[in-house]
Amino acid sequence: MSLNQSHIAEALTRVSREVAEAAAAADRPAEAVRILLATKTVPPDRIGEAIAAGAGLIGENRIQEALSKQSELTPFIQDAPHPVEQHFIGHLQSNKIKDMLGFAAMLHSLDRPSLARKLQSALERLAADRPSGAPSAGQPPLPFPVLVQVNTSEEDSKFGCHPEDAAALVDLVESLPLLDLQGFMTIGLFSDDEEAVRRGFRHLREIRDTAEQRLGRRLPELSMGMSGDFELAIAEGATIVRLGSSVFGRRQPT
Repeated sequence: MSLNQSHIAEALTRVSREVAEAAAAADRPAEAVRILLATKTVPPDRIGEAIAAGAGLIGENRIQEALSKQSELTPFIQDAPHPVEQHFIGHLQSNKIKDMLGFAAMLHSLDRPSLARKLQSALERLAADRPSGAPSAGQPPLPFPVLVQVNTSEEDSKFGCHPEDAAALVDLVESLPLLDLQGFMTIGLFSDDEEAVRRGFRHLREIRDTAEQRLGRRLPELSMGMSGDFELAIAEGATIVRLGSSVFGRRQPT
């Protein structure tokens, strides 16, 4: 095992323990929270080391970067002794939908009606060309799992629909048969005020709970919390925490 492999494996073990401890502190089982490794600017060989160390959920922020990694990353995914999924967690431009569907098993950042409608149209075209049966490698699941991104901090610098618009976007997604709404995503407030950060996460949970009551079904996923605030997110109900620097170290400049 190389020095880098040892570092990544040790870091993944450490953050897995910290996530489990945060879940226990919130009276939740450790398995209620999944770690998604945010791999923006992380080269494929280091992602592969994390997969070899047990990582099963990988998230990319940029389509072009994700596509550039696929040929090198695919062998690590195929050779892993455990299932590995790739999710897309960044802002998605409509003209990149087809590219995203070529590798992602879930979209965390559905944030506007136009994107929902165009994603439905793209999936309809794929469904028309697909033979019956389970998807093969490189094909997205149908219906396609999505999370509605909500800007609970209401910061101009962040993507996501306004909290007051979330219900209408949920209703639209529910009306589109090839989209499978699984829950919600948010990016936490960048602040040293822990209560303010928690308030944003709590707001997302409340939006989810209200949507469940209206729809009469579960929306199990809350994707919230990153390396600096995941304990707060877990305390407020996160089911997926998006961790990057706590496993791979400081992000490389782009």
